Amino acid sequence: MSITRLLSGLFVAGLIVSSSVSAAELTGTLKRINDKGSITLGYRESSVPFSYLDAEGKPVGYAFEVCKAVGEAVKKELNRPDLKVNLQAVTSANRIPLIQNGTVDIECGSTTNSKLRQKQAAFGINYFGIQVTAAVWKTSGIDKLTDLNGKNVAVTSGTTSISLLKKLEKVAGIRMRLLMTKDFAEAMQLVANKRADAFVIDDVLLAGQIANLPNPDDFKIINESLSSEPYAPMFAKNDPTFKTLVDRTIRDMIRTGRMSELYETWFLSPIPPKNINLNFPMNKVTRALFDNPNSEGI
Repeated sequence: MSITRLLSGLFVAGLIVSSSVSAAELTGTLKRINDKGSITLGYRESSVPFSYLDAEGKPVGYAFEVCKAVGEAVKKELNRPDLKVNLQAVTSANRIPLIQNGTVDIECGSTTNSKLRQKQAAFGINYFGIQVTAAVWKTSGIDKLTDLNGKNVAVTSGTTSISLLKKLEKVAGIRMRLLMTKDFAEAMQLVANKRADAFVIDDVLLAGQIANLPNPDDFKIINESLSSEPYAPMFAKNDPTFKTLVDRTIRDMIRTGRMSELYETWFLSPIPPKNINLNFPMNKVTRALFDNPNSEGI
């Protein structure tokens, strides 16, 4: 064997050893992704404009773009350009279980980063801030949250709106009938069909649902809120390595102006499938999160 062939063989062997050692050092989510050769992104089907389906049935949205960016970062981290990206629809009710059992590696949608949920899953840098309020018909006579006394109120299962409304009932001494729905579109339809008097959820989600109705000018969002909440990507607990990667990705997106570009695209420009503009300027809650990136929950 020539010296050249010997050195070449040793070099290749060294690469193999180096690669295997690197793979052996992987833990948690990155190890699972590397072992199965794919990353699974969780998306919502009707959380306009964060994560929803376009006219072709493909997931799109502001938050979904964050998930895609994390997917690309994982490819680079693992040096796996061939890594497959799988998509998995989730709901408010099953998103945490699917994260916990490893079916979904990361979910980016309209998920509130709360201390209660942090007991079940981990969260990355907050990428949006909202206020929880109600959408009603303009002719409803409902102008403030206490006007919901004795009314039918649509809520989506698994959302923080439910506990906030129950707290309002206790504090204000009022009573409401909560109508549980599986997603935001169903809840808004209950209001549109006058089977519910109001739909309570995050203000920007209400704006998205109203914009997609055939008669959006007939509805309004109450100028009062139950709570301010941050949205963030969600993934498995006790995985500091994966959290570091997710946080670094979002910090870089904020620093380079990419997140501001995404905001312009999804909140201040016509979006699919109907090319409706939400005309939702960045509120002070979101601006503060951009100025001081953090993963703190409420």
